[in-house]
Amino acid sequence: MPGDAKALPQAVEVAVVGGGPAGLAAATRLKEHGVASVAVLDREPRAGGIPRHCGHYPFGLREFHRLLRGPDYARRLVARAEDAGVEIYPQTTVTGITPGPRLSLSTPGGAADMTAKKVLLATGVRETSRAARFIGGQRPLGVVSTGALQSLVYLAHKRPFARPVILGSELVSFSAIFTCRHAGIRPVAMVEPGERVTARSFTRALPRLFGVPLHLGTELVTIHGKERVEGVTLRGPGGAEQVLDCDGVIVTGAFTPEATLCRLGHLELDPGSGGPVIDQFGRCSDPDFFAAGNLLRPVETAGWSWHEGVAAGDVLTECLAGRLPAAERHLEIVVDHPAIKLALPQRIALPFSDGALTHLQLRVTRAAGGKLEARDGDTVVWSKTLSVLPERRLLLPLHDVVGKVRGATLSLRFSEVA
Repeated sequence: MPGDAKALPQAVEVAVVGGGPAGLAAATRLKEHGVASVAVLDREPRAGGIPRHCGHYPFGLREFHRLLRGPDYARRLVARAEDAGVEIYPQTTVTGITPGPRLSLSTPGGAADMTAKKVLLATGVRETSRAARFIGGQRPLGVVSTGALQSLVYLAHKRPFARPVILGSELVSFSAIFTCRHAGIRPVAMVEPGERVTARSFTRALPRLFGVPLHLGTELVTIHGKERVEGVTLRGPGGAEQVLDCDGVIVTGAFTPEATLCRLGHLELDPGSGGPVIDQFGRCSDPDFFAAGNLLRPVETAGWSWHEGVAAGDVLTECLAGRLPAAERHLEIVVDHPAIKLALPQRIALPFSDGALTHLQLRVTRAAGGKLEARDGDTVVWSKTLSVLPERRLLLPLHDVVGKVRGATLSLRFSEVA
């Protein structure tokens, strides 16, 4: 906690990088299995991850069997971890990872190093910025991500604007609406470039319920204003443009894994997911490093990340005991269709056995319908006819697919129906 003078150990059995639901769940599970020293390293003043900023429901049903607001949920996760004996080190940023494994740290007391037998990376995701989306205009105050809005409203108790536009329609975009309502902010529009709402279809009624006009098939082209946001230019489905008065822009979603440590270090990255390449155990290209939670792909719920963290804790316990198969022999998963955005795990350790991930997780880049096939060379080992939408979870049971493969690669193809 802030001001905590707890001495940082130089060596631990497992170092967990990231104190969100996945990291805390894994650390708690490791202690429950009797692992002697488990350290959670978190750059924030308090552990708990993104839920700390989400002052709304629903959190906690899977973990605590009751509905909780985000901050209450985060506090319970931290308390459960500490009760299990996990040591949590806030305001501790991991600045580098190297084989060993060794971690370079920036702490309130200065630079430090830590070694571990195994490292779990659980650094989560971040929203894509306005600059990365190539939105034109000046750089006025009042353009924020959902995470920044939640921090301002719930942690700093500030009201950054009164009449913003919300860009995006993912689940987090509706979280932005709830945050605005909490602060007495009235969004003037929700803008979605796609032809349908990205989140589940039932959410389409929520903007109207809260008095927020929903503009589908509409791009946010330019942000106006020199010192503060004064308006935006929108381009509708037919190409016509209109200027909408507002005093802020909330740039939501389009998540990408927070994989800076992997990118600057030695771990292999998957261009599809944006996160590290892993096998079914969550094991990275350096088998001393594991990954779990939203670092693996953008983006899942806190409950899903917590569940992956629990599974990672089980697997790491097995790894410390020397009971995992070697990482060298494996089956490569190959994406062989432009509509398939990502597939993870990206490789399967052989001989096959259950791991932290029991399914291949797929995402698509666009709405499509047709037959999804898993192929061993020219042989179809699994297929299913389905319709899919962007950013929806698609699961293929590993047991149903991998046991039939005899080659070194498994390719995923999608035959679209016109």
